[in-house]
Amino acid sequence: MKLVARRLDVVEPSPTLAITAKANALKASGVDVIGFGAGEPDFDTPDHIKVAAKKAMDLGKTKYTPVSGTVGLKEAILAKFKKENGLDYEKNQVIVGTGGKQVIYNFFMATLNPGDEVIIPAPYWVSYADIVRLAEGVPVIVSTTPESNFQITPVQLEANITPRTKVFIFNSPSNPTGAAYSKKDVQALCDILVNHDIITLSDDIYEKIIYDGLEFCNPAMISQAMKEKTFIVNGVSKAYSMTGWRIGYGVGNAEIVKNMDTMQGQSTSNASSISQAAAEEALKADQDCVETMRIAFDKRRKLIVDLLNEIPGIQCNLPQGAFYAFPYIDGVYSLPKFQAILNSEANAKSDKKNSSPNKSTVFCDILLNKYNVAAVPGIAFGDDNALRLSYALGEDDIRKGVERIKKMVSDLS
Repeated sequence: MKLVARRLDVVEPSPTLAITAKANALKASGVDVIGFGAGEPDFDTPDHIKVAAKKAMDLGKTKYTPVSGTVGLKEAILAKFKKENGLDYEKNQVIVGTGGKQVIYNFFMATLNPGDEVIIPAPYWVSYADIVRLAEGVPVIVSTTPESNFQITPVQLEANITPRTKVFIFNSPSNPTGAAYSKKDVQALCDILVNHDIITLSDDIYEKIIYDGLEFCNPAMISQAMKEKTFIVNGVSKAYSMTGWRIGYGVGNAEIVKNMDTMQGQSTSNASSISQAAAEEALKADQDCVETMRIAFDKRRKLIVDLLNEIPGIQCNLPQGAFYAFPYIDGVYSLPKFQAILNSEANAKSDKKNSSPNKSTVFCDILLNKYNVAAVPGIAFGDDNALRLSYALGEDDIRKGVERIKKMVSDLS
């Protein structure tokens, strides 16, 4: 008897979580590891948000809430969209989940039928494709390049729409590349999308972490027609350094939200009542704390990109948002010593079905095991030519970590 469900045959464990866990284990054993793996701000949650959580506990707000979220948090979410995005929604169009990931999972479980296609620009967040597969959908991966600023073009989008296309995933600013679409870029994609019966899932989790005066824009903000075709996912994890509080939210079509509510009601039920109170405060209070963190991230992104671009064989675009650098390391792959390691890895796997090792995985394995630097291989995001480095850590650690990468490349030369 097979004990594991067949649906797990199509998914892999999250590589970002796995690498972070390995790095933390090494740290716990006394190894000086620089962790570029986790997508988690190093700042503490702002005090006024923690105070709101404590107040909620003191007031006895420790019971079940409605599955889709408290009235207070929903009102704060609606006010946020009206004030910051110029978008009006009703309470029955809002759902709160245990993190943005659960909201995305419930969205696909509530919308996809077997064989429905989902267009996913690559590089992409690691969980998109696996969640689509778990929902019995078909990921349609569309590759982008540094030259196009890792943006899908209208021509690429149109070329990949078929009668089976159900959803297009839009993520700006992007995890893992930090690329962000201007309003003009979004408009060009919407000119295609508006003519098709397709839902756009807009993942806005890094909305507030954006640089160089770029104005945030998502497809729902382009027109009423696109608003009706767009489901937005957001949350408090990144902007307010509340990753462990686990609060995400989604807004869009009321029927989709109702079906997501049903899904959530049979899985987790409501998100934590205390976390919802904290998230309500985060959205309603002064946003100076967000700007303080954004300014620090801005300084760090310039530092890490400058340092990376000094290393022979590595090229890195300047991110426009989020807190990730996505350097291309394919210039290192041709080095004789790296080629020898690849050949050794291939020979060791020659008796296995997939004997060709992923170059970025080999690079990151060496980096962690020999140089004590944790990074996520680009193949996890659909691009084997790169790796992802989170710069959500202090400047001293950034300098130390990139210096170790430089030493590794030098040793391979």
